[in-house]
Amino acid sequence: MSQEILNLVEKSFLKEEVSEFEVGDTVDVHTKILEGEKERIQVFTGTVIAMSGSGTREMFSVRRIVAGEGVERKFPRQSPRIDKVVVKRKSVVRRAKLYFLRDRVGKAVRLKERRTK
Repeated sequence: MSQEILNLVEKSFLKEEVSEFEVGDTVDVHTKILEGEKERIQVFTGTVIAMSGSGTREMFSVRRIVAGEGVERKFPRQSPRIDKVVVKRKSVVRRAKLYFLRDRVGKAVRLKERRTK
C-alpha cells in the first residue's frame, strides 16, 4: 500500500521526455550551470559506465579521460538541471557495470561499436 502511494507521488515529478540510452553508450550530457545571475549549458562527454535506481532516484555514471586522468560524474536522470542527453555512439557491452574501464589506459578503453540499421 505505501509503495503504491510513493509511486503516485513520484509520478508527478517524472520528466515527460527522457532520452533513451544504455550502459556503454557515449553521450553528451548538457547540464545547466548557474554563474551568479546567468545560466549557461555545459556539456560533459563520456561513456556511460553504470546505471542504478528507478523512478526519481534513477542515476547514471559517465566517465571520460581529461589530460590523462579519469573523471567520473554521477547524474540524476530526472534532474531539472539536465537539459538533454545526446547519444553520440552505441557500443556492444556484456555487463551492466563497466567498472573495469577504470583500470584501462589508451586504446584499451575503446568499446566495440554497435551497428544499427
